[in-house]
Amino acid sequence: QVQLVESGGGLVQAGGSLRLSCVASGRTGSTFPMGWFRQAPGKEREFVASISRGGGYSYYADSVKGRFTISRDSAKNSVYLQMSSLKPEDTAVYYCAAAPGIDYISTRSTDYPYWGQGTQVTVSS
Repeated sequence: QVQLVESGGGLVQAGGSLRLSCVASGRTGSTFPMGWFRQAPGKEREFVASISRGGGYSYYADSVKGRFTISRDSAKNSVYLQMSSLKPEDTAVYYCAAAPGIDYISTRSTDYPYWGQGTQVTVSS
């Protein structure tokens, strides 16, 4: 079992920045791929970014490429999402997810069996 707890969400003006954090506990003896997803009101959950076990590879949704950066600190069992140049359309609940069953980075939510409770990000215009 893996427990995930996100933090760092909040209200920010368009053009601003936020840094989300996700701390994992439980089965953390080995690292595994991690991802960030988001869900806006009335919309389906969508992929944002993912990072490989060692942190050497990452992948982003086109909508956030060049503005968001995913990173991890395995010593702290943590993964981060640095968000810059935020837009009102980035408003959503952001979820951290873990994929211990795969050895590649994935954009599919079904590859991630463990999820955090989510943190709200609101970008005002």
